[in-house]
Amino acid sequence: MTLVIFLGVLATALVTGVPVAFALILCAVAMGLTLDMFDAQIIAQRLIVGANSFSLLAIPFFLLAGELMNAGGMSRRIVAFAVSLVGHLRGGLGVVAIFAAIILASLSGSAAADTAALITMLLPMMRAAGHDEARSVGLMASGGIIAPIIPPSIAYIIFGVATNLSISQLFMAGIVPGILMGVGALTAWMIVSRFDDVPALPRASWRARAKATKEAIWALGLPVIILGGIRFGVVTPTEAAVVAVVYALFVGLFVYRELKLAQLFELFRSAATTTAVVMLLAAAALATAWFISVADLSGIILEIVDPLIDSPKLLLLTIMLLVLMVGMALDMGPTILILAPVLLPVVKAAGIDPIYFGVLFVINCAIGLVTPPVGIVLSVASGVSGVPMHRVAMGALPFLIAQVTVLLLLVMVPEIVLWPMEWLR
Repeated sequence: MTLVIFLGVLATALVTGVPVAFALILCAVAMGLTLDMFDAQIIAQRLIVGANSFSLLAIPFFLLAGELMNAGGMSRRIVAFAVSLVGHLRGGLGVVAIFAAIILASLSGSAAADTAALITMLLPMMRAAGHDEARSVGLMASGGIIAPIIPPSIAYIIFGVATNLSISQLFMAGIVPGILMGVGALTAWMIVSRFDDVPALPRASWRARAKATKEAIWALGLPVIILGGIRFGVVTPTEAAVVAVVYALFVGLFVYRELKLAQLFELFRSAATTTAVVMLLAAAALATAWFISVADLSGIILEIVDPLIDSPKLLLLTIMLLVLMVGMALDMGPTILILAPVLLPVVKAAGIDPIYFGVLFVINCAIGLVTPPVGIVLSVASGVSGVPMHRVAMGALPFLIAQVTVLLLLVMVPEIVLWPMEWLR
């Protein structure tokens, strides 16, 4: 009964247009009344406790670091570096897009920001070269969703807080799957780009490559500092986020000198606005998660899926299908905060590594960002490029199929994630 009420209230609130954070608070109220333990003070207390997390402090700092990197010229230099190395290959600009997307993913962790940066810098070049416009935008949208998978990732921070798992281990486990997502999209591009009669860019000279590398070296150093610091226990993810902000600020102001003091207020305001949205959502979700724990909804779901417990791969496929369906209608944050605390005990009961599950969950949510009807990244790609959203969705379809194939491969062959994950731990 409690499960029905939770799902009913949540679905009704979302369908009627209630913002997700307030829909989750309504779920908490409804579950409190159902369990005969409703008290406004409990709701308020759980909201405060939900937001009062040291790990969540990483979110505003990583968001601010992303803003500073884009304004300070780091993203532009990464793209120029990629063009100098792989721009001469067949379909070279598409190769550049994925290569740059993987590097940018290790800097910001924001799918929307990376997609906007890629389209702004590469779409004019791809149009001029003669590539299909919708397919090019679809490729860059598919490249943008690598950002939540490769650390530093805000999605892993939210997942770790919602499930009480190690964020550092989630970061380390996401490196290889994120690269494989890029390889999947790149493979699809190499196939479909054969239909475009587009000449390759001239091969850059070694002098030009050396210059591009020298220009990008400061940007390339940031992921090494962040991941190296976390891997060897020098910094926590939250401390790494602070390091990223200081580093991006220093490089933008004193090395590249493209970041101006007059820009800082607007950059801080933008990061603060996004942080407020994320933190309210996290607080509401964690308040609801407390009632979910009290009502033992995970136990109820465990009874429903009990026949699948002895078949971990079939159980994972079922869960991935559920997450994909929810992710097509909700943004990544709400999907993680609503489903992860409920599903993790089920996964543990089946003997599935929770860190491995967390990586698959985030990959699935990332794929949902480029699937209609909501598709947040599709909306960003359409708005930045001026290409209608339905055309962007069709252009992204080959790359979406490739990335879903990678997800299925990771489900069927968990060692692809588990072996590197154990080594990186």
